[in-house]
Amino acid sequence: MLAARRLSLQYTIADAKLPCPKERQDLGSPIFRRTPGPSSNTPTATARRFAAHKPDNHLAGICHLTIAFGMDPDVEVTFEFVPVIRQYRSGLVERLLPVNPVPPSVDAATGVASRDVTIDAATGLRARLYLPARPGGGGGRLPVVLYFHGGGLVAGSAADAPEHAFLNRLAARAGALAVSVEYRLAPEHPVPACYDDARAALRWATAAGAEADPWVRDRGDAARVFVLGFSAGGNVAHNLALRAGSEPGLLPRGARVEGVALLHPFFLSSSGVKASEGEAKDAWVRGKLAELWVFACGGRTAGTDDPRVNPLVDGAPSLRRLGCGRVLVCLAEDALVAEGRAYYDALLASGWAAADAELLDSRPADHEFHLREPESAKAVLLMDRLVALVAGDQ
Repeated sequence: MLAARRLSLQYTIADAKLPCPKERQDLGSPIFRRTPGPSSNTPTATARRFAAHKPDNHLAGICHLTIAFGMDPDVEVTFEFVPVIRQYRSGLVERLLPVNPVPPSVDAATGVASRDVTIDAATGLRARLYLPARPGGGGGRLPVVLYFHGGGLVAGSAADAPEHAFLNRLAARAGALAVSVEYRLAPEHPVPACYDDARAALRWATAAGAEADPWVRDRGDAARVFVLGFSAGGNVAHNLALRAGSEPGLLPRGARVEGVALLHPFFLSSSGVKASEGEAKDAWVRGKLAELWVFACGGRTAGTDDPRVNPLVDGAPSLRRLGCGRVLVCLAEDALVAEGRAYYDALLASGWAAADAELLDSRPADHEFHLREPESAKAVLLMDRLVALVAGDQ
């Protein structure tokens, strides 16, 4: 979640080149952008729509309709968290977090093939699948990586170019079939829609039989599932792992979640977990993240005392109930680092062995370094640890 970055980043405006005729695609008013771009102070109100269009029916078809403020009689802001999201009294939602959607393809650098699928037509749940090239033309079943993107539960996409590139690299390096989930976003679909989508995606990714997706049915190994999530996606991954450990019948016979990786996860604390450095500078961001959680839940939450966002609050399920064999917690220099470290400490305190509960602290690298600078030493180390988790190369 870019909101957890330091707030000194450049404000810019991004324009998407999407296959949506007769419409200008504009990804928002001044926003944080991952790559340099022209600056602008022109405000716009954008409405996100996700629709099938011809001839390209894929996740890159996330279009952002631009409406000038002067054309909208209702300009009263009811919620705002720059650089993530803004909502108006009319219900119009302006997503400020930059998204650069790209279509599925065969990646030239890695040879990984990707395609978009519908998991549940009734809810609109979709995903992007990644299948690595077969080494030497051989077959064999592959571990399955179920991945959840970041964006504060209100923004982001599996089709976003940095996320897409990350999944290509991970699928190639780990030799895994990856399923990047396009879960429903708040406020249009308040929490717990994202958690319900995660559950549906896990069941879909471990399905067998004639009706299962051919890549999943023929290449995936349901006995080796790994759940990964970045930022808000890390929150989703944690809650799904709890569900896998406590819900009988969630997984078909023989299926198993072997490991979970939480990359800079979106957790909050009611007490304000003390960090040894720089907590004061993040006070505003931490307060806005708490407001964002309430916003994403449509107000139906106990706030930072909600165990879904504060897994260490009194009465929260024990972390021993995580339905997996190994956990990797990754930290970065952001407003979430104190809660991430406390989560790891709580794993050990709950009885997890140090060999099965691992910590990777990438500080001083920031929240999104692995997407923005994939060739950096710290990003390479992070990828190495993920590959070791999935492929077992300890």
